[in-house]
Amino acid sequence: MNTINFDAVLSQTAETLAKLGFTTDEKTSEDEKITVSFSGEKGNVRFVFEAGKLSVFDDSGKRIVYALLDDDASDKDIKFVSGEIIETFEEKFGEKSPTEKKSGVKKPQTVSKAAVKAGMNYDESTLASKICLVFPSLREEYKANIEFYGEFLAQEFFTEHATPLIIEAIKENKPATMKKLFQILNEMFEDGTNDLQSLIAVTILGELKNDQILLARCVDYMSETMAPPVIEVNKYLASRKGKKAQEKLKNPPAYKPKKEKKGGILDKIMGGGRQGLNNQ
Repeated sequence: MNTINFDAVLSQTAETLAKLGFTTDEKTSEDEKITVSFSGEKGNVRFVFEAGKLSVFDDSGKRIVYALLDDDASDKDIKFVSGEIIETFEEKFGEKSPTEKKSGVKKPQTVSKAAVKAGMNYDESTLASKICLVFPSLREEYKANIEFYGEFLAQEFFTEHATPLIIEAIKENKPATMKKLFQILNEMFEDGTNDLQSLIAVTILGELKNDQILLARCVDYMSETMAPPVIEVNKYLASRKGKKAQEKLKNPPAYKPKKEKKGGILDKIMGGGRQGLNNQ
């Protein structure tokens, strides 16, 4: 197992852990899993690296950091993963001033798999959080979006930041990245709200612009549930009416809190035929 990227994260976070009073307690290796334990006056933590995924747990067993860290991770990816760990440790174990603690806006609560099994649907902020695992550089934009608007504004985040990276990844067509990306998109679409399904089919994959080569490439990874709407969206956006609708997407009305909910483009394209796509 290649541990170069994991070792790099440990190296980049070592100074912060030492500053907060943590010392290396034990390092164990079992099959394809490496665990590094740290202890300190403020608690114990475990770094677990397995199958290209890095998890950090506190002494209660709660996972406080989760990130993809496979062989394709770039120096920039490693830096962002390390930065997230450092920020999490400083917030949880550091001593910030009252002003610092009050600054910033709390991240929206994401929807877990357990909640979906209980009847909830994935939403836009959950997708954004998952996409940040594939593209760690988006984490800062995600936080900035919430700070600026006081809530998560999905359309702005994906149109301006996430979608260009996703389309570029599809053009590059690296199998590992494509598999991770569409595993997330398929799951989110399958059990997502109507708004989330529209976001995926129109705002994100609608930017394929009906390119038959790129679409064929994506179909290999898309679920049977997601592929038909995405193909129909691309056909529609390539038509005259679709191009006009797309212009509206690129020039949305000014942001207003508590916007009135209206049917999206995906509803219009599918002609109300999305009944049963999710459990709403």
